Amino acid sequence: MKILGIDSSAKSASVAVTDNGKILSSFYINTGLTHSQTLMPMLDNALKCASLTLDDIDVVAVNKGPGSFTGIRIGVAAAKGIADTKNINTIGISTLESMAYNLIGFDCIAAAVMDARCSQVYTALFRVKDAAIERLTDDLAVPISELKEMLSSYNEEIILVGDGADICYRALCDNFAEIKVAPEAYKYQNATGVCLATETKDEKLYVKSNELVPEYLRLPQAERELKNKLKKGE
Repeated sequence: MKILGIDSSAKSASVAVTDNGKILSSFYINTGLTHSQTLMPMLDNALKCASLTLDDIDVVAVNKGPGSFTGIRIGVAAAKGIADTKNINTIGISTLESMAYNLIGFDCIAAAVMDARCSQVYTALFRVKDAAIERLTDDLAVPISELKEMLSSYNEEIILVGDGADICYRALCDNFAEIKVAPEAYKYQNATGVCLATETKDEKLYVKSNELVPEYLRLPQAERELKNKLKKGE
């Protein structure tokens, strides 16, 4: 099965193509350019370097959230547009789950953490053992203090992965003897993880492009502020 994976859920952007778990091509960029500038050229090059066209792709997979509201919208829109041209099935993957696949080969609790601002992180916990990923929690938006409580029941090595890893490490390192930040090369989400996570999904979860939607976990800041203003006015 050939998968075209996309990630633009944070500052970086990446595209990968895999075939039954083998990585055929992978492009990653984190230069500050906008996703609208980088994503489509990377998609074209990823297919060309894999000697494939869209006609060869079985499913288009994308990180559907959580993450940057704008980044998620761009990634999902790109996946929908590409899939629609050739009537290819799509699948949305949790950004947090895809990051856990960075730690394949480790034996640990993977704490995927993204900076959600407002003193919160997007997080989910996974057990990583050999080549298997076991989800332990739902995707959540929580204060770091709540993440501390979530991790307290695990007496195993904990590896923080994601752009919230350094923030969480500083807040939690005194409370856990075996906690560390993922190595730089494995720290951030990428499209390869999207593809590897897709490999584990039942094809019944594939959807047509018009059914693919982002999952934000919480309202955008502007909507939250409006909601608060309306509540105060009641």
